[in-house]
Amino acid sequence: MPWTDATLPPEQRAELLLSAMTLEEKLDLETGERCLNYGYFNAAIDRLGIPALTMTDGPAGVRIPYRHVNDGKATQLPAPIAVAASWEPELARAQGDVLGAEAFATGHNVVLGPTLDMPRTPLAGRLFEGFGEEPLLASQLSAAMVEGIQEHPVLADAKHFAAYTQETDRFTVDARLDERVLREIYLPPFEAAVRAGVASVMCGFNRVNGVYACDDRAMLTGVLKGEMGFGGFVLSDWGSVHGTVEAAMAGLDQELAFEKYFGRPLRDAVKRGEVPMAVVDDKARRIATAMFRFGLFDHPALVTPLPDREDGARSREIAERGVVLLKNDGDLLPLSAGVTSIAVIGADAVNANAQGAGAARVEPTYSVSPLDGIRHRAGAGVKVEHAPGGDFVSAADLLPGPTAIPSAVLTPPGRNDVHGLLAEYWMSPRFEGAPDLVEVEPRVARSLGFFNYPSTNASSVPQIPARFSLHRGSARWTGILVAPSTGDYTLTLTSRGRGWVYVDGRLVIDHSEVHDLGSKSVMVRMQQGEAHDLRVDYSADHPDVGKKTDLGGDVKLGWEIPAGAVLPAVQDAVALAARSDVAIVVARDYSTEERDHPSLALPAAQDDLIAAVAAANPRTIVVLTTGHPVAMPWLDQVRAVVEAWYPGQEQGAVIARVLFGDVNPSGKLPVSFPRRLADTAAGDLHDAIRDAQGPVVTFGESTLLGYRWYDAKGIEPLFPFGHGLSYTSFGYHDLEVTAGAAPGTTAGRAVSVAFTLANEGGRAGAEVAQVYVGRCPGDQVNAPRRLGGFAKVQLEPGASQRVVVDVAPEALTRWSSDTHRWTPVECDPPVFVGSSSRDLRLTSADAPASSPAPAPEPAAAGGERARGCGASGRSTAAMAVASLIFAGVAARRRRSGSRTAA
Repeated sequence: MPWTDATLPPEQRAELLLSAMTLEEKLDLETGERCLNYGYFNAAIDRLGIPALTMTDGPAGVRIPYRHVNDGKATQLPAPIAVAASWEPELARAQGDVLGAEAFATGHNVVLGPTLDMPRTPLAGRLFEGFGEEPLLASQLSAAMVEGIQEHPVLADAKHFAAYTQETDRFTVDARLDERVLREIYLPPFEAAVRAGVASVMCGFNRVNGVYACDDRAMLTGVLKGEMGFGGFVLSDWGSVHGTVEAAMAGLDQELAFEKYFGRPLRDAVKRGEVPMAVVDDKARRIATAMFRFGLFDHPALVTPLPDREDGARSREIAERGVVLLKNDGDLLPLSAGVTSIAVIGADAVNANAQGAGAARVEPTYSVSPLDGIRHRAGAGVKVEHAPGGDFVSAADLLPGPTAIPSAVLTPPGRNDVHGLLAEYWMSPRFEGAPDLVEVEPRVARSLGFFNYPSTNASSVPQIPARFSLHRGSARWTGILVAPSTGDYTLTLTSRGRGWVYVDGRLVIDHSEVHDLGSKSVMVRMQQGEAHDLRVDYSADHPDVGKKTDLGGDVKLGWEIPAGAVLPAVQDAVALAARSDVAIVVARDYSTEERDHPSLALPAAQDDLIAAVAAANPRTIVVLTTGHPVAMPWLDQVRAVVEAWYPGQEQGAVIARVLFGDVNPSGKLPVSFPRRLADTAAGDLHDAIRDAQGPVVTFGESTLLGYRWYDAKGIEPLFPFGHGLSYTSFGYHDLEVTAGAAPGTTAGRAVSVAFTLANEGGRAGAEVAQVYVGRCPGDQVNAPRRLGGFAKVQLEPGASQRVVVDVAPEALTRWSSDTHRWTPVECDPPVFVGSSSRDLRLTSADAPASSPAPAPEPAAAGGERARGCGASGRSTAAMAVASLIFAGVAARRRRSGSRTAA
């Protein structure tokens, strides 16, 4: 086995291996499998010493869907959107380092991440998995995370190539967009990952301009492997391949998890002459070269104990840098020593796992809930009490229709000691015989299938056994409903299959035809305090249940209550808030693959809860643990709002340390928060025309993604891209812009921006200074401004620094669909510097311009000259933070036997 000689170059080792492989062995390397005990993998080929490719999902930690490895647990890291909010590539690198190390220590050598999808809509279910709406920021973060993962003998897999922007109809949706939009918005993060040496790229489920992503030769072979120079291999997503010859000739190198189109079908296509042997060889060569390059042959992944506390501390440090202070009227935060009582409100404040679901869901090694974190930090001298105010959020809250009837008004038959309804489940769709499962559940709100798997569900709502997930079974809920006030109530049954609702024995909703997911409503008059018998029958007998990928039953009984009615749980929360010095409402959403958000509203009536609490206590703080932008109808009523995102397993400590001032928040929004859905470019995801294969979505906004859309249309967002407050204040002064021809070229521009950043407050803090490039005079096609670079700088009180940001080349060029190449802007564009895309403090119109590069200046008192992140460079603050977070990494790498990055 000469290819086992580690002194040879990876390419030579791959050729030696290839010459010894049979056709069947090459196809084995190119065909994935799935086993419940090992997840996704490609089996080892022992004859040749080829190790298995063992894969794990990994956007926010290593997902281990089996118990024989570390009891299925790993460090739950912050969601990538929280990393993006730090605006620090070094933190993305640090998160990648933890991902790579823990993947290796749990027996894996491929991480299916990072996610590089750009969020065309704020409703996107997987928005939390990506790095926000700005391609420049996403590109720098994605490259850094790839490098961090591949510091270990582990392959990173950038996904999902390309223009994968929604979960609604994700298996069939056709993204219609022109060449320029692809190049300027959706491809840059992938190109950055390729430049960073990513080993693998995953093609998505969707179609792009009529062609399925994994069958798209122009994109996979022409753009990715050709123009971008990608030397790794292309991996399919779960079930995203649609034809053997089509995918093989397009440039797909490996089919994930199935032997449906590769394996034997590909062998037969080769023998029929439909796929040349050279194509099969190229696929095997790409996979083998990546395995050699990153040490998979030389350093087998072995299961070893995880450094739980060390990696948990890293998770906390990364999360703290991404917390965004959205509002802080009257400097209510940080909480002062004079606070003696705190009301913590929210059902999920006791849930330490507010995180994204689906492939991003991680079972944490340990956890700190928001309530525990606040209680611990407040100390013995502060009274901290909790009121749920409602029910836990679950995947069923993503179903259409009104909020589910809450547990506070429901009781099971014959019981007053618990809230909820008696639930009975049958494996038969016809309620036959004795029920197979009987339990008390808080609401009629269940999403089965994909959303009921333990390894993908991120709710605190207890799950039912997995055997019911994809079964065409039936269920019945019975109990007592007590109306909180007198008036007309609209009951709505949302279900897939068939359903019936009975009130006091009378059938009030008959949804008995077999139907797709839909709703049916009725108005019922109720008197305050009256008890009504309630029964809901549901049969998951839709023909698609159990047949389409991971599709199970869905059912929710919702209601709309009379104006002025206050639910019992809300009354309890209001009473607690009224008698406390400060009220902290911890609100969350539920984000997941396979389902987009139905609206910008917080689920489970949390908006109403916040408004009621704020009316009772003028010192109300809202902490959002969300994965996507939300509307805030209560914003003017509360004093402070903190966006904590999904902060990982130390979320309680993260939140508490920010609220009490141990951490001065420095995060900035990587995505705009709209006031209303009508203000966004994409609008309703269900408004799409359809062709024979599925919905067709036209990207009519062109390159105006996110903040560019709001700027171009003159729309005021709720919170703009780049926004984030601090417990101190920063001043911007003395802008100087240097513009000229790009070095070594006869065309193109190079722009360098210098300014002084000063901490003008009384606390140490970090500021993300942002540089935006305007459009040339007369240009009405492009956005008014686009991000050109940024620098995150840590400053002591009273200190200042001279900051230099080299504008990224991509901000000074445009893609021409006519010439199919990048073309430079035709002017020295205007430059803006500030604290957000809408808080611009300096402009080049008022700044001196020069042609030579500015000479280095001595640092002002308390600081040193900082170089920001444009085309390249890392700020001094980022490097300092990275040095802390990477403490101990070298020792751990020695333990794991990982190599030094090439």
